[in-house]
Amino acid sequence: MPSEAPSPPLDARSLHLRRLVVEALAGARRGHPGPAFSLVEILRVLYDDFLRYRCDDPQWPQRDRCILSKGHGCLALYALLADKGFFPRAELARFCAPDGILGGHPELAKVPGVEASTGALGHGLAIGIGMALAARIQGRDSRVVVVTGDGELDEGAIWEAALAAAKHRLGRLLVMVDYNRLQSYGPTREVLDLEPLADKWRSFGFAVAEADGHDPAGLGEVIHGFDYGDGRPKAVICHTVKGRGLPFAEQRPEWHHRSRLSDADIAAMRAALGEHA
Repeated sequence: MPSEAPSPPLDARSLHLRRLVVEALAGARRGHPGPAFSLVEILRVLYDDFLRYRCDDPQWPQRDRCILSKGHGCLALYALLADKGFFPRAELARFCAPDGILGGHPELAKVPGVEASTGALGHGLAIGIGMALAARIQGRDSRVVVVTGDGELDEGAIWEAALAAAKHRLGRLLVMVDYNRLQSYGPTREVLDLEPLADKWRSFGFAVAEADGHDPAGLGEVIHGFDYGDGRPKAVICHTVKGRGLPFAEQRPEWHHRSRLSDADIAAMRAALGEHA
């Protein structure tokens, strides 16, 4: 397990991506801030330095696939997709608007770059296994990444899928667990303790690593360090802080979802991220 030393300070890119998330929250005045801010560096490393894709051709057959199984964290994914040019940045301000394309959970065929409709937790890994098997059958070398939450690991479907991934020796399948230890209404250790989490994944036949989920350099080193030809599916336990970057929201369950965000809330977010009115 990584040391308990604090994560590196947020750099300019991490702050920029969080500000994009706030653009969407400011437009809708609701959403899931805690899960989104927990995810930013995980998705940043994947889209900046790992996944193979074409933003001007989202259906390019040779692309890698990334499934955000914890779909309620979609604001972080939307920030990355807008930043990369899958859709105009102006769409962020129309998050959850009747005439917008960005809903409260990712939707396939509606949002360019989204590979699966998610939100009903526990199903992303099974979808990813289907994609990994299809790539093998079609002779493609595409990698498939599934990003899960820790509360989501309460779902039995995750572990059924994990058994199938090992059985079929899906070495190009990578699971990234956003392990902030706080699900929607309380700590994971109280709701349904996941430990020993790394040993669980190993017992299901996965190659396992742990990393600071807010350290882009360290995360990149871990995911590039795997042997994707060894036939073992991969899992990275990313140790994160729910609401990272917003001191007033970090590790506070009431910031998992907010149905009414005030002007003061938005101003506080912007101030925490170094933005000024």
